[in-house]
Amino acid sequence: MSPVTGEGRGATIREIAEIAGVSIATVSRVVNGSGYVADATRVAVERVVRDHGYSANRSARGLSSGRTGLVGVTVPRIHPAYFSEIVAGATDALYERDMRIVLCPTLHEHDREVSLLNRLVHGTTDGGLLILPEETPAELQTLMTHGFQFVVVDPRERLDGQVPTVSAANLSGAYAVISHLLGLGHQRIAAITGPRGMLATEERTRGYNAALAAGGVMPSPQLVVESTFDVIGGRAAAEQLLNLSEPPTAIFAFSDQIAIGVLHAAMAHGLKVPDDLSIVGFDDTIEAELVTPALTTVRQPLAEMGRMAVSLLTRLLENRRLEALHVELATQLIIRDSTARPPGL
Repeated sequence: MSPVTGEGRGATIREIAEIAGVSIATVSRVVNGSGYVADATRVAVERVVRDHGYSANRSARGLSSGRTGLVGVTVPRIHPAYFSEIVAGATDALYERDMRIVLCPTLHEHDREVSLLNRLVHGTTDGGLLILPEETPAELQTLMTHGFQFVVVDPRERLDGQVPTVSAANLSGAYAVISHLLGLGHQRIAAITGPRGMLATEERTRGYNAALAAGGVMPSPQLVVESTFDVIGGRAAAEQLLNLSEPPTAIFAFSDQIAIGVLHAAMAHGLKVPDDLSIVGFDDTIEAELVTPALTTVRQPLAEMGRMAVSLLTRLLENRRLEALHVELATQLIIRDSTARPPGL
């Protein structure tokens, strides 16, 4: 039995690349006979391919059995980075399986998404990954009963049926944020949430309330403001909080984009972050490190969410049993420069 591939399973293109000490692109050029590769490198890769059973024709065999080798991915937008990181993880995982992505931006429009899904269902693709889909749980259940195999990433609503999902641990992530701020000595901790009714909003709000209760702090309704998951919404919500007669000393923003909006509002009010106001985001996208001060935030494993969704979809396409229909990946609090003890402590 191969120490890498295991009995009965050929190595993936990534495993071949790791064993040979080359890039995935180099392995692809060797097995497909395209592009320049140094003779010594080509010989080394071909030896690893022979030893570990990789075949570049797996997708071709799928085609002969009625498979297209294509997976449709519906996504609201390519930007911000939240969505692009999930897509990047899924694309990488599909490439390792000799499959390709059909990218379908939906612009958060229900009818547009339904139209795109109809095209994907009717023979264009083998299955789909639906990122933050607009369809209701009933619509998704109907789609599944029609035989289309798909996995939902970051579901908008709770899906209790047989629809497989991948999400992040929103509740525990929010709990970690508030525990951190309480540990610094903050008592007036505000939350700028996402839109009401969204699963992520509900779970993060539950974590916020639970952590405050555990710390002996009574939640104040005036310190919780609803927003959209973007900079403009974050700034408007922060203005509302900072104009209170007793403003918060810390604000938990339910996304990094919201948190950046809070930074803008704080600057407009002449506040220094974190000396006068602590700010925490959620997502840990690239922007969290680029702003000044760098954001304390909750890291969602976005690329891994995309990869896990591909893994679940592959099992569905191969008629293999899913050990778990609803996969929740752990989050991690990343402490940077936007949080400190409140003024006077």
